[in-house]
Amino acid sequence: MPARRRRSTQIAVKLEETMNAVKEKLLKEHPDKYPNPTLVPRIHSVVINCSVGQSGDPLEKARVILEELTGRKPKLLRAKKTIKPFGIHKKQAIGWKITLRGEEAYQFLKRVLAVYEYTVWEDSIDPNGNFSFGIDEHIKIPGVKYKPELGTIGFDVNVTMERIGYRVKRRRLRPAKIPTKHRLTKEDTILFLKAMGVKVAKGKKPAEYIRYFR
Repeated sequence: MPARRRRSTQIAVKLEETMNAVKEKLLKEHPDKYPNPTLVPRIHSVVINCSVGQSGDPLEKARVILEELTGRKPKLLRAKKTIKPFGIHKKQAIGWKITLRGEEAYQFLKRVLAVYEYTVWEDSIDPNGNFSFGIDEHIKIPGVKYKPELGTIGFDVNVTMERIGYRVKRRRLRPAKIPTKHRLTKEDTILFLKAMGVKVAKGKKPAEYIRYFR
């Protein structure tokens, strides 16, 4: 039986070209909520975590795929502890991580959300506005071709949201907490995604939707 086509290839969705365009749209559409540009939510980073679970050739193939997807060199991840049932030893190389920031992160997010028909489910967004989702096969990303010599990999995409001013909690000298009134909320991220052109669905990602892409 031939493989069923993904609906993502049949749906035309117009997303905002840049993150700055999303910012301008939010300022225009929600002047009461964002009277100051510093209050507008933005993407701080997109972190790609790929856990291969073993060293050797599979790990090297995953590195090549991630470099081709992002144009960045991934950081090697090592096991923090020994897990005998899985044959994993402490400090063993088991995966890769890549961190994208700013506009680069925005463009990558636009690309991978096509796998889910540009949809994010509300339950995947935490109270601080951050959200995550998984890609089970990288070849589902539009424009990516399957290479038999490399196979396929899956990875998690973790999106961190913030406003201008969050740097104070990350600085080395005298770090400070973000005041409650300045912290991002789930609602802020939902407004950002909608302004971006992404659909925000209620509840959790339905099981039948997951099966559709397998």
